[in-house]
Amino acid sequence: MKILAANRLIDGIAVWLGPNGNWVEDIRDADVVRDATGEEQLLATARDAFGNNLIVDPELIDVDLIDGEVIPRRLRERIRAAGPSIHPNLGKQAARNAVVHLT
Repeated sequence: MKILAANRLIDGIAVWLGPNGNWVEDIRDADVVRDATGEEQLLATARDAFGNNLIVDPELIDVDLIDGEVIPRRLRERIRAAGPSIHPNLGKQAARNAVVHLT
């Protein structure tokens, strides 16, 4: 399973491609695909968004669904989804009471 991650060009915020082709700031709202056709659709949307200067650094990332929650396989992506790894009382992790799954 994969999702598409990127950074919004205007402010650098980590975003994920949502099911309706919109860019979402919460990984829980990302469109999860399960096959090569879905991956190609995500990449096509990324190419368009990159070409229109909406996002930079688009990347497909591997995820698991655990109890209905999208969990990136790589630690780097888990941190990116939760926010800065210092001062967890600040940033988006504090705003949504996110939990970083480090295991």
